[in-house]
Amino acid sequence: MIRIDVDMDKCQSYAQCVLEAPDVFRLNDDEKLEYTGQAEDDRLADLEAAADVCPMQAILITRA
Repeated sequence: MIRIDVDMDKCQSYAQCVLEAPDVFRLNDDEKLEYTGQAEDDRLADLEAAADVCPMQAILITRA
């Protein structure tokens, strides 16, 4: 299992992560980022890509 954490103090809701993993990251009606805190191991490549494209480097991916 993969754990996903987003530093919401850093996040500016650029939504680049949404493009990489839309099943995990999404913008709510107020254009604020929401995300699922865990994902299956087979999602690792997409989640690492989402973390890499984050302009604020606010996403931390760890194996649980």
